[in-house]
Formats: sequence, structure tokens, C-alpha cells
Amino acid sequence: MLQPVLPFASLPDFNNEVAGLIHGYLFTPEAAPQRLNAREAAQLAQQDLPESYFLWLHINLNHARAERWVQDHFSVDDDFFDEIHSASPRTRLAHQNDALLAVLNDVTFSKEERSTQNATLWIWCCAHTIVTARYRPVGMIERMHQHIDRLSFAEPDAMLLWLLGEQEAQLEQVVRRSSQAVDAVEERLLSAAIKTNRSELGHLRRMLLRVQRLLAPEPAALFRLLNRPPKWLKREPLSELRIFTEEFSVALNDLAGLMERIRLLQEEIAASLMEQSNRTLFLLTVITVLALPINIIAGFFGMNVGGIPLANNPHGFLLLVIVVLVFTLVAGWLALRRRRE
Repeated sequence: MLQPVLPFASLPDFNNEVAGLIHGYLFTPEAAPQRLNAREAAQLAQQDLPESYFLWLHINLNHARAERWVQDHFSVDDDFFDEIHSASPRTRLAHQNDALLAVLNDVTFSKEERSTQNATLWIWCCAHTIVTARYRPVGMIERMHQHIDRLSFAEPDAMLLWLLGEQEAQLEQVVRRSSQAVDAVEERLLSAAIKTNRSELGHLRRMLLRVQRLLAPEPAALFRLLNRPPKWLKREPLSELRIFTEEFSVALNDLAGLMERIRLLQEEIAASLMEQSNRTLFLLTVITVLALPINIIAGFFGMNVGGIPLANNPHGFLLLVIVVLVFTLVAGWLALRRRRE
């Protein structure tokens, strides 16, 4: 029987930094998860673990030797590292060589910055080992690590399902907070803050497009996995996975509906700006029309030629003012009547 406590557990885990190991745990059914250093994890990988035991390793890919350490001590498929080297953040979940390969995105929404920050998590999962790797810190891994004793996963697929559920919860949070921001913009739509509304909606729409582009492939990948699951995946996790797939699809549909709502608001704001521009242009046109008689008469009477009418009339200035005033009133009346019609 494999003992959870290793003979050299008191040795310092000085090689964690070299191996790039952030978190290492041995999960057993009869005890709490046991923290492992890189040397202990490598030794356990060489042993035949009981069916109910499994290892979890969380790797920092920024360390130069992290990939080599995993390849030397654990039977991880090369496709896992090929996926990492492709640097594609698109969500993926596939069945490869009796293991599950997953690419998840930890998407968080910042209310202050009206933007998202995402960190990609690569997962390789088989019957006795689950390896997670990242370049940037992943929030859902750290939240899981904080409650690792309470969660106490019985199998690797349970940990994978928890991470998938956490990603769905993050997506729902992004949709909910974005919807609240859109509600606030909609309430201010008739106010004078049109420029602020346009900028805010533009940021939200770009953010949601980025989230949709990252997470949209996940339901299709999950359905493919459900059609061809690995042999070691039991029926209960498959049922939970099917429920999660449906809920994730609903969340993505809500995201698409929110993006359509933002688009309609942007069109409404654009129409308001167009109407405001038309009113301003009309006002300038009316002013130009009203000033036209004054400019014409001033131009004619400003010519230094002989025969200028009313030049010797003592009431000439008053007569010209009356003529200009009549022309201005007639032009203004015609312009305002056309507008009312």
C-alpha cells in the first residue's frame, strides 16, 4: 500500500523553483491532499499509484526547465506541449491518447477599467495525473488552491469539471457586470454625456467580442468529447459535463444578446448625434440666409462708383435699414415655415 508520507518529506523543496512547480499535491481518498515538492512528485510518478490516488501539478511555464522536467518525469503527451507552443488562447477540449487536453481562459472583468484581463490555462488530464500549466497567474487555480482541503477531489476529472464550472461562473459574471454597465449607459442615453456613452459602449463591445472569440469554441469541443469520451471517464462526470455544456451555451447566448443590445444602443446614439448635427447645420443655414440681404446690400452700397441711390437723401440710412429688416423677416419666415412642414 502506498504511504502518503514520503521518507524524504522533510527535505527542503529547493528544486521547485528550478522545475517551475507552483503547486503539487497527492490526492488520496482517506486523507487530506498532501503537499508535494518537485522531488517527491517525480518519485511518485515512477510508482504505480492505486486506482483512487492521483497527482496534481501546477507548472509555471516561464521557467526554462519546467517543460523538460515534466517530460522527463511524467508521461505527458507531446501534443500538450505542441498546444502550448502554438500560443493559441482559443478554448479547446479534446480527447488525445486516452487523456484529456483542455485549454481554458481565466477571464476577469474590471469594473473600474471597463476591460477584461485573460490568462490561458493548459490542462492535461489522465486517470492518475492532472497537469495544469500557465504563463500568467490564473485566478481560478488560486481560488481552487485556497479551498483545496475543503474541495478534496476524488478523481482528476472532478478537478477538471470544477475548473470548467469556475470558467462558466466567470463568464456569467462578465455578462452580468457588462449588462449593468449597459443599463447605466441606457439610462444616460438622453443626457448630454453622449461622448462618454459612446466610449463606454465601444470598450464594452470590444471586450465582449474578445471574450466571445476565446470561449465560443468550448461548447462544440465539449459536445465532441461527450460523443467520444475516454475510457477512464465515468458516467457521472459525463452527466455533469453535459449539464455544464448546456449552461455554458446559455451563457454564450446571453453574451451574444448583450452584444446585440450594445449594437442597437450604439446605433441609437449615432442617430442622436446625426440629428444633433442636422439641427446645428440647419441653424447655421438659417443664420446664413438671414445675413444674406445685409451682405448683398452692404456690398452694393459699398462700391465707390457714381449713382448710388439714396446717397443725398437725409433718410437714406433709415430706408435701407427698413429694407434689410423686411428682407430678413421674410427669409426667416420662409425658413421656419419649411421646417415646420
